[in-house]
Amino acid sequence: MNNLNRIAFIGNSLPRRCGIATFTTDLQQAVSQSRPDIETSVLAMTDHGQTYAYPKSVGRQVRDDILSDYVDAADWLNRGKFDIVCLQHEFGIFGGEAGRNVLALLSRLKMPIVTTFHTVLADPSSLQRDMVEQISTASSGIVLMAEKGRQLMQTVYQTPTDKIEVIPHGIPDVAYAEPHEAKVRRGFAGKSVILTFGLLSPNKGIEVMIDAMPSIIADCPDAIYVVLGATHPNLVRREGEAYRERLVARAKELGVRDQVIFLDQFVDRETLLDFISMCDVYVTPYLSEAQMTSGTLAYSFGLGKAVVSTPYWHARELLADGRGILVPFGDSAAIGKEIRDLLIDPARREAMRARAYQCSRSMTWARTADAYAATFSDVIDKSRLRVLARSWRKAPVRATAEPPEMRFNHLLSMCDSVGLYQHAVHCVPDRAHGYCVDDNARALLLACALGVSGEQHLPEKLSAQFSAFVQHAWNPDRRRFRNFMSFDRRWLEDCGSEDSHGRTVWALGVCARDDVSVSRRGWASALFAEASPVVDSFQSPRALAFALLGLDAYCGAHADDLDAQRLRTRLADRLMVVLAAVESGDWTWFEEGLSYDNARLPQALLVTGLACRRPAYVDAGLRSLRWLMSMQKNPEGQFRPVGSGSFGDSRAAPRAFDQQPLEATATISACLAAWRADGDVAWKTEAKRAFDWFLGANDLGISLVDPGTGSCRDGLHPDRANENRGGESVVSYLFSLAEIRQLVRVSDDRPLHEPLASLQRA
Repeated sequence: MNNLNRIAFIGNSLPRRCGIATFTTDLQQAVSQSRPDIETSVLAMTDHGQTYAYPKSVGRQVRDDILSDYVDAADWLNRGKFDIVCLQHEFGIFGGEAGRNVLALLSRLKMPIVTTFHTVLADPSSLQRDMVEQISTASSGIVLMAEKGRQLMQTVYQTPTDKIEVIPHGIPDVAYAEPHEAKVRRGFAGKSVILTFGLLSPNKGIEVMIDAMPSIIADCPDAIYVVLGATHPNLVRREGEAYRERLVARAKELGVRDQVIFLDQFVDRETLLDFISMCDVYVTPYLSEAQMTSGTLAYSFGLGKAVVSTPYWHARELLADGRGILVPFGDSAAIGKEIRDLLIDPARREAMRARAYQCSRSMTWARTADAYAATFSDVIDKSRLRVLARSWRKAPVRATAEPPEMRFNHLLSMCDSVGLYQHAVHCVPDRAHGYCVDDNARALLLACALGVSGEQHLPEKLSAQFSAFVQHAWNPDRRRFRNFMSFDRRWLEDCGSEDSHGRTVWALGVCARDDVSVSRRGWASALFAEASPVVDSFQSPRALAFALLGLDAYCGAHADDLDAQRLRTRLADRLMVVLAAVESGDWTWFEEGLSYDNARLPQALLVTGLACRRPAYVDAGLRSLRWLMSMQKNPEGQFRPVGSGSFGDSRAAPRAFDQQPLEATATISACLAAWRADGDVAWKTEAKRAFDWFLGANDLGISLVDPGTGSCRDGLHPDRANENRGGESVVSYLFSLAEIRQLVRVSDDRPLHEPLASLQRA
């Protein structure tokens, strides 16, 4: 492991009171003790408004709600030349929506990242899913503590199998011991002790155990239930000790107050081990199965305790095959019976204890540290090999002179009677993630583009389905479009984002002008007129740009709609104000950072300027697009779209990965708009360069498309293509292919519209 000299662990840290803090501290200490030649440091997350007396092992702290702290921490890690960073991820410990502040740190790191996911949700919100997927993409390795986590990461988040390692939660390496001496030390001699340890919160199921105590005491009158742990700090901040007081009142009401012992303490590890040593039965009555790991369960199991637990994911795996007892969630009668049976049957209890202790020897912290160190070393080696492989890559791939044929096979497979699926697992449609109006609006744009480009039209049935999805997405009560729909046809929100609304308005405007069906053009015009006014109140620059693209088409078909023309001018003026407010020096852009679909912003000003004969709009569009193109090129001169790892970075050079087809498609359209604006054939060259990215003229020399089926991979990671072929990607590729094929059919270099010079003379 001579490639491993400095390791940084990011997570909560003791003396902060929570399970992640305990885990991060234990892992850092275990690696330090087992590998004295390796220097370790903790970057500690500090919750809002709190201060802690961190030990020397904490090299730096980050205040969870201060974004600049994350940026500064990344600089500190890069300057410190750490070989690897190990991130502890749990929802709730990082600031920002769904904890997205941590992306500002991860996106700036120059070393490999290994992330331990302490929670893996089977049914995440769209924001949670996006966060996990972005962190997974940024990570070179992922550690989970249960096989269930591996399954969910693969099926729910499409994480590559070769990234994932399952390393069990570590446990202290202590000798097998009888509970009597510890009971004497703790003042519980002569008692049958049932123990629960952990920060108190309503999801722990303590009420269920209290309800079970009368039935246990009936056969075991010496039984006591010790609840060891302080109330969770977040709960205390919200409601004080009201929850603990409710538990005490419940015990009194059931007549077991003397048998339920509440110890309001957050104890150190040695004290905790002493308490676990004294118990006869350890119980975790948690109320939800979505618990990927429990440190208290691992510790009690590792000390050779008879454990009774509800079947949350970690317990289901750890206690299988007679290593413990599982009872249904919320079933006080069942949990009471199993604990009582263990207390009155010492032989059975002892056999279970011995089995647990023997099976846990592979989980000691020393073994866990070895497993983590091996994972770190392997990730570093693979990372260095990838860098070498890129440096040894042959000359850039050259695309063929003629673009591929148009093929709809994969697009057809990605559609059902509802519309276009969002995602795929490889080339297989993934029903789990349902549909969204974003992708169906893009598909409607594709249908219209094929209707006017001289290509074979999409089947009428598909155009009708995309239109029907857009119509169904319209929420007349909110005057907004909904975005996400589950596979069972349930809308997951009352209204979508400003960007999704603007994109749908764009599709309607184009449909109103270009659809092959006269009737559908009438439908699109009516819904456009209903849905477009609200855009006037939007703040998102992309929503304004999408709406302007739709207005360009709609006004072309409805030149007499003065309200639409006035709206177009207002939105363009606002986009100009946004650019003027941010543009300075070498930053010619509308925002402080680059994000997705970037080229649509200059494109919107270009088409609006041409249509309205406003040279200032056109000049701003050309100026900002030239700057963007300077940011979208690799050292070999190939197109390199702004990687999603850059999203949120402030005035920074874009990161190379992950690269997505959407960016290439937007760039092609914008460059063709620029060619039509100023007549410079260099814009055609740039558009073709961006299209060649699909075919292999990119950083990895990998083609993203299958010309035979028309499918397109979802993007480029630093070391491979994303093999999934979702709805957004296939539509992006086919739309770009239609534009490039149309461009090839143009016989000369004259733009299709009057160029900027003519507007300026006018």
